[in-house]
Amino acid sequence: MLADAVLAVMWVGLTCYALFGGADFGAGLWDLLAGGGERGAVRRDLIEHAIGPVWEANHVWLIFVVVMLWTGFPAVFAAVMSTLYVPLTLTALGVIARGSAFAFRKASARLWQRRLFGACFAVSSVVTPFFLGTVAGGIASDRVPAGLAAGDLTGSWLNPTSALGGVLAVLACAHLAAVYLCADAHRLGDAALAADFRQRALVSGLVSGVVALAGIAVLHADAPRLFHGLTHRALPLVVLSAVTGVGGLVLLGRGRPGPARAAAALAVAAVLWAWGAAQYPLMLRPDVTVASAAATGPVLAGTLVVFAVGGVLLVPSLLWLYSLAQHPGAHGAEPGADRV
Repeated sequence: MLADAVLAVMWVGLTCYALFGGADFGAGLWDLLAGGGERGAVRRDLIEHAIGPVWEANHVWLIFVVVMLWTGFPAVFAAVMSTLYVPLTLTALGVIARGSAFAFRKASARLWQRRLFGACFAVSSVVTPFFLGTVAGGIASDRVPAGLAAGDLTGSWLNPTSALGGVLAVLACAHLAAVYLCADAHRLGDAALAADFRQRALVSGLVSGVVALAGIAVLHADAPRLFHGLTHRALPLVVLSAVTGVGGLVLLGRGRPGPARAAAALAVAAVLWAWGAAQYPLMLRPDVTVASAAATGPVLAGTLVVFAVGGVLLVPSLLWLYSLAQHPGAHGAEPGADRV
């Protein structure tokens, strides 16, 4: 029971990172595709306005997940970190480069500097979720065995399922960001910008759906155990993700970005929980289960107590931060105000 509770808490943290940190990464992709001239500058202003106050806080969830895995399931942590150290190192470098470039671009006065740091921010925002997706694909396709560096250091993340995971991660981040930015522009009263990001959200959502459907064949051939779990135990969550994903697109088409944002978030969250349900109780091949990989009872109990105490302090603070970030004008001038 304690091991399952720790796993559930860790999965909640992973879901939060996907929904909040993922939207940050997706915003970087739209920054890359914002275009030039005045219109591109207005799009980038909205992106900076939306993620500026919260981008550092969003990555707290990644640290939380890593610490929970390390503490609650040390053998799994060791196996994953040693076998998949290449994509995980590239992920860490991407997070660092992305954050540094975002901060330096804001502080740079010269155009060439802003372009240089902007390109670094945008490119790292795309490659980082891709590498995270390859890590998920390697674990989900049973390519990470128990033991230190016991798996193939290349094939564990360069394989069809990992490639699918990386592409879907980038697309999901892009879709979440476009939906969130559409809602932000709508709240700020910029109808043209809201329509722009609504179109991007519709396109990215449709592309995500097409890739997910094509991915069925990939999983059937490359990750049969995962495929079986997704089509049996986790099927209700898969259906929920599909229904809410389509519902979000319908809501966007009807000009209701607020409810569409909730639907898009639920669709992404359902995918993550479907993966967990499909793989449970196995964590690593061939037979490393949640119970066998868990730390001792006192360690698990202590972890849950520390989480509860930390949650009382952290969660209200994050909710307050997100609430303030959603309030128009709470963190500076509205996007494009200095261009009017």
